[in-house]
Amino acid sequence: MFQTYEEALHWIHSRLRLGIKPGLMRMEWMMEKLNHPERRIKCIHIGGTNGKGSTVTYLRSILEHAGFQTGTFTSPYIEQFNERISLNGAPIADEEVVELANRIYPLSVELEATELGGPSEFEIITAMAIYYFAEVHPVDIVIFEVGLGGRFDSTNVIHPLLSIITNIGLDHTQFLGNSYEEIAFEKAGIIKKEKSIISAVKQPEAREVIVKRARELEAPIYLLNEDFSIKDHKSVESGEVFSWQCKNLELKDAAITMFGKHQTENAALAIMAANLLEQEHGIQIQEKDIREGLKAAFWPGRFEMVKQNPVLILDGAHNEEGITALTNELTKRYHDKKIKIIFSALADKKLDKMIEKLDKTANEITFVSFDYPRASTTEALYSLSSSKKKYMQDDWKDAITNEYMLLDENEILVVTGSLYFISQVRHFLRESTL
Repeated sequence: MFQTYEEALHWIHSRLRLGIKPGLMRMEWMMEKLNHPERRIKCIHIGGTNGKGSTVTYLRSILEHAGFQTGTFTSPYIEQFNERISLNGAPIADEEVVELANRIYPLSVELEATELGGPSEFEIITAMAIYYFAEVHPVDIVIFEVGLGGRFDSTNVIHPLLSIITNIGLDHTQFLGNSYEEIAFEKAGIIKKEKSIISAVKQPEAREVIVKRARELEAPIYLLNEDFSIKDHKSVESGEVFSWQCKNLELKDAAITMFGKHQTENAALAIMAANLLEQEHGIQIQEKDIREGLKAAFWPGRFEMVKQNPVLILDGAHNEEGITALTNELTKRYHDKKIKIIFSALADKKLDKMIEKLDKTANEITFVSFDYPRASTTEALYSLSSSKKKYMQDDWKDAITNEYMLLDENEILVVTGSLYFISQVRHFLRESTL
C-alpha cells in the first residue's frame, strides 16, 4: 500500500503503459466490488470533441453560485494531477489521492488476475473519482467529462440526470472512426434512456446520428440553433457578450471572460443545462446565479492571456477544430499585430491541416518538442510547414524566453498545441522571471 503521494502517483501513471483500453467491463467489475458508488451520485455527463472542459467550468460555476457543492472530473490536468478530481473548483488534497489509490489498488491487482486484465490509468482515476464523490466526500452534484468518445469511455458507467455533447470533430480517429457519423455514434453512447441530451453539434450528418439515438432512447433532445440560440454576440476587451434564448426564456447581455465565439456556444450549453436541471429535477437556479457563474468561470490554457505588456497567449489547440477557433480569434482580435507562434503537438494527431492553418495566420512560426512519450519531434513538425518564416528550436523554454523578450509593442506571442505541452508551459511561466 502507498504511504506517500509520490508513491500513489507513480503507481497511477505506471498504468499508462497499458495505453487506451476501450470498453466498460473492467469499470463495471470495479463498480460492483465497490458496491456501486456510481448509483449514489447525482451527476451530469459531458462529451464532445472540443469545449468539454470549458462547458464543465461554466456549469460548475453556475451551480456553485446557486449554492450547490459541485464536484468535477476532468482531463488532462493543467498544473497538478489532483485537478482531475476537484470540489468547487479546488483540487482534492494529496492525502485524499493516497487514500483513493489505496482503495483502488487491491481491486487493480485482483482484476489483473482475471481474463479482463488490469485497468488502465484512466479507468483507475475514473474509479477514484466516482468513489470519492459517493463515499469520501459526497456532494450535491458531480460533472463528469468524457475521456475519449463516449460509448466505451470509462465514465459511461454513471447514471446522469442529463448529458451534453459539445461538438464533433475528426479527432482520435484511430479509436472512434474516420467520419463525422462514426464519431457521432461513439459520442452518442452517453445518451441515456429518457434522460435529456443537449448538443451543439453542427454537421448535419453527425446531428442526425445523435437525434436518431435520442429518439431510440426516448431522450428529450435540445439542439443549439434549433431549441435554443445565441443572439447579439459581440466581442469586447474583457471577453464576450451575448444573449441566450429558448422557447420559454431569454437571458440578455450575458458576459463571459473567456475569449472566442466558440466559448459563447459552450456557455449556451451550460445555460440550457441549468434551465433543464431546474425544470426537470427541481434544482433551483436563479438568473443571477447564471449571470454571475458565467462571468466568474475560468478555464486555464484556453486563449489565456498570461501577459499583457507585450501580449503572451496560451491556447491548448490540440486538433484541427481547436486550431480553427484559435486562428479565427487571433485574426479578429489582433489583425493589426504581427503574430508569432510557438507550436508543439502529439505525433498521433492529424498535424498537416493544423499546421497549414497556423501558417496562414502566423507571421513567424517556431516548432518545438517537449518531454512526453507521444510528443512529435521538432523536425517532423517543421517539415509539414510551408511558412516562409519557420524555425526550429531544441529547447522550448529558451524559445519562449527569447521570443518574448524580443517582442515589440506591435507583436504578440502565442504558444499553442497539445494540452500536455501547455501544462508544462504554464508551470514554467509560473516559476520564471519573464
